[in-house]
Amino acid sequence: MSESMEWAFPRIKRLPPYVFAVVNELKYKLRREGEDIVDLGMGNPDLPPDGRIIDKLCEVAQRPNVHGYSASRGIPRLRKAICDFYERRYGVKLNPDTEAIMTIGAKEGYSHLMLAMISPGDTVLVPNPTYPIHYYAPIIAGGQVRSVPLTLEEDSFQEEFLRKLYDTVKDSMPVPRAIVVSFPHNPTTISVDIAFFKELIAFARDKGIWVIHDFAYADIAFDGYRPPSILEVEGAKEVAVELYSMSKGFSMAGWRLAFVVGNETVIKNLAHLKSYLDYGVFTPIQVAGIIALDSPYEIVERNRKVYERRRDILVNGLNSIGWEVKKPKASMFVWAKVPQWLGMNSLDFSMFLLREAKVAVSPGVGFGEYGEGYVRFALVENDKRIRQALRGIRRAFRKLQTKV
Repeated sequence: MSESMEWAFPRIKRLPPYVFAVVNELKYKLRREGEDIVDLGMGNPDLPPDGRIIDKLCEVAQRPNVHGYSASRGIPRLRKAICDFYERRYGVKLNPDTEAIMTIGAKEGYSHLMLAMISPGDTVLVPNPTYPIHYYAPIIAGGQVRSVPLTLEEDSFQEEFLRKLYDTVKDSMPVPRAIVVSFPHNPTTISVDIAFFKELIAFARDKGIWVIHDFAYADIAFDGYRPPSILEVEGAKEVAVELYSMSKGFSMAGWRLAFVVGNETVIKNLAHLKSYLDYGVFTPIQVAGIIALDSPYEIVERNRKVYERRRDILVNGLNSIGWEVKKPKASMFVWAKVPQWLGMNSLDFSMFLLREAKVAVSPGVGFGEYGEGYVRFALVENDKRIRQALRGIRRAFRKLQTKV
């Protein structure tokens, strides 16, 4: 292929190499060599959905009239189910016809939202570190991104993050098009209270900036903490939309079922774009989604308890080794600072854990420059495997200490 033809892909040229690919390549190599790797890298849920959800999928899939194209916006009963769920769970009233749309997973929903919203030259503010698509979807859409540092170092990180956000807006010309947030946060596990969202919404309304809240970990919280929806704030629907995913709490990651809810102007324009791009999720999956949303919340609570137990096993085990790590209040991750005595950056440390402990984690630098110095554990292996990972890490640390 000629160089001129290669440059015919300008959006791809704006995307950097995928940092996680380096770790994955070594992981696959070691597995091919017969090594048993405990994979705590990718946040891919290992728990199955509730049996009632699976049964409904199988039942509806037997019908002869459900195998054609479906509704891109989501079948009406499914959109009503998500609105009813929001009213029960958060006390938020939504119109299923104008304030809710189904997406093919939150990642697709967010990416197409950026494509619908962003023009060349528009700026989007995104926390750093962050889930990579939050940063790169605006770039793929032709926009610019400005990072807002999000760290665990401050005692009052909510106030500090908002101050940094306000300062970034003040220094931006023109005013940013949108602010992207996601709490509970991936990868740092940071959680916020409703007061944080009240401040953010008041600021966004004053400045005329859209707010997109990715609520992927809405249902995975611990120790009595309940993550708030940004739409619980009075007036939030004037400037905000929220992405709610069935992937984590309902363990339906591979089903690709999520929603964007909130501001009707945003929903209308996203629906318009999606009508050109997709025909929606397979109808039996949508019907099964209705069963999930209408079911008692205890099916989510069961999964939450599994993640909480895994969190406790991992964090308690790491601390017993001498690796000081705090327990997160929410999410399916543990964000751990690389021990300083090792003298390694996050990528080198991740490779070290793979080779010596046979444990895969995600290097913090893969989530942005402010993720350097950390690694992310995903709670996606069972209790026995997590204990195996801890034994491997203990051995690796001891081996290294004997060399020092």
